[in-house]
Amino acid sequence: MSELALRHDWQRDEIEALFALPMNDLLFKAHSIHRQHFDPNEVQISRLLSIKTGACPEDCKYCPQSARYDTGLEKERLIEIEKVLTEARAAKAAGASRFCMGAAWRNPHERDMPYLKDMVSEVKAMGMETCMTLGMLNESQAKELADAGLDYYNHNLDTSPEYYGDIITTRTYQDRLNTLDNVRAAGMKVCSGGIVGMGEQASDRAGLLQQLANMAKHPESVPINMLVKVAGTPFENLDDLDPLEFVRTIAVARIVMPQSRVRLSAGREKMTDELQAMCFFAGANSIFYGCKLLTTSNPEENEDMTLFKRLGLHPEQGQAGTVEEEKAVFAKAQAVKDKASLPFYDAAAL
Repeated sequence: MSELALRHDWQRDEIEALFALPMNDLLFKAHSIHRQHFDPNEVQISRLLSIKTGACPEDCKYCPQSARYDTGLEKERLIEIEKVLTEARAAKAAGASRFCMGAAWRNPHERDMPYLKDMVSEVKAMGMETCMTLGMLNESQAKELADAGLDYYNHNLDTSPEYYGDIITTRTYQDRLNTLDNVRAAGMKVCSGGIVGMGEQASDRAGLLQQLANMAKHPESVPINMLVKVAGTPFENLDDLDPLEFVRTIAVARIVMPQSRVRLSAGREKMTDELQAMCFFAGANSIFYGCKLLTTSNPEENEDMTLFKRLGLHPEQGQAGTVEEEKAVFAKAQAVKDKASLPFYDAAAL
């Protein structure tokens, strides 16, 4: 499928019809499309670091970083550049090809922009792809980050336009779209997806994917997060989403955005190996790697590599070694990382 053949005119009823397919038919369709565009056994690995944690003024009901909720999270200031670089070196040693940096802000302050640009340029100099999520960006901020070498900017739409007001009231859906427009105009790649399991209807999951697939250019990365219910947030007692509905969301994302990296993101720690295997078959080909994202756990690296070996998967940059070889790599990475003990960012916000 050529770039010109990619669709940007999906109707809601078309996407809902995909969700309604028998599971075998949906998986066959999604996997067939996946094979046309990607090595089906390759998974892109990213590492994610919180460079500023907590005290966010937004009221996103899923987020433990909001200052409006008592989740026991201690706020932190913007961390030093050298600590970021220590984490980036450890991430690269552990096999990550992309390093993502997240700050719990409504939008970055101008006083912080020089530090952010230095972080980008220094990590970029290590030979890694760079990504940031800092909240809303205006045109000049997006251009500054692009000029510093930032490859990707993450800004999730979270859910459908219709359900959005039940999740967040402190920024509008259009605010999010404006930030993504500024990112594109600056020449950066877009990382944008959403969260499922927030009490939304199936039509809202279709609506989220419709918004993403009908952008003038599809996001290069599409993180699909399963809600991680954190005590103290308004969503702590929601019912769990049927895991097969999550698989369906991955599969439909692959069908409507065939050339995008679809990231199996937050909530992976609670997923069985079998569920993750179904997601990879359905078209997921990117993960976050590491024992913690920010306030929520993530599978240990060795567990991920063991699963990769069982499934015959390999990281984007090459074939995986034996489990023993991977353990040695992680031990080396941990020796680097021990110089700076830092929390990882919550993928539900990425």
